[in-house]
Amino acid sequence: MRRPFAALFLLLAAPLITAQAEPTLVPEVSQSRIEVRQGFTGASLLLYGAVIAPRGASEDYDIVVVLKGPTEPVRIREKERIAGIWMNSGASDFRSAPSFFAVASSRPVREIVDERTAAIYELGTDFIQLSPSGQIDPEEQTRFAHGLVALREKQGLYQENPRGVRISEGVLYQARIDLPSNVTTGRYTAETFAIARGRVLASATARIEVEKVGLEGRVVAAAQRWSFLYGLGAIALSLVMGWIAGRAFVRG
Repeated sequence: MRRPFAALFLLLAAPLITAQAEPTLVPEVSQSRIEVRQGFTGASLLLYGAVIAPRGASEDYDIVVVLKGPTEPVRIREKERIAGIWMNSGASDFRSAPSFFAVASSRPVREIVDERTAAIYELGTDFIQLSPSGQIDPEEQTRFAHGLVALREKQGLYQENPRGVRISEGVLYQARIDLPSNVTTGRYTAETFAIARGRVLASATARIEVEKVGLEGRVVAAAQRWSFLYGLGAIALSLVMGWIAGRAFVRG
């Protein structure tokens, strides 16, 4: 009877033993709240922390940090030149494209994990889960997705830095990611991964709030709280400005 009980004990204790054998991540960020005021020129985030290895472990870990902004629906249009005129020739919708996406790693991701693992954890701009909507040819869908990534890379909203994480003494790490002035407000998540032998052994998440403050912040809050009145006010302001412009044109 002892053998079955011993086998049962090992089976039940295996998850605990495995958990104790894995490293633990302790992440921190230099700013948990970023205020966007008039004249905001961007911000630089320092993401740092420690990898607490299990007792007796002597592995070297790679670190990958992924910073993502709020998701939003996006429509990408493709233009084609017809008879000398640029016209829309196609479009694709994505339900949940990150408004901001940045990856920093201790070395190139392709040297750390295989493509399947990188796709599971979104470890790069090639692996962003954009959630396309509607029916579209897979090749066209891939082309539109690459177009969206290329556009946002040009805007500074999608970034990759294959040498952006510094690791000290195999324990402490730090990465710096710059947010441009055109970032979307909302909740950002910074997910850190500790990787060894091509496997993600630990992960941890920190959150950053990007908020508009001052006059712009009050306008945004008012628009959200009293959306109907805000809409009426915007229409009334447009009519008044149009009337003033019309009177000035007549006088001229």
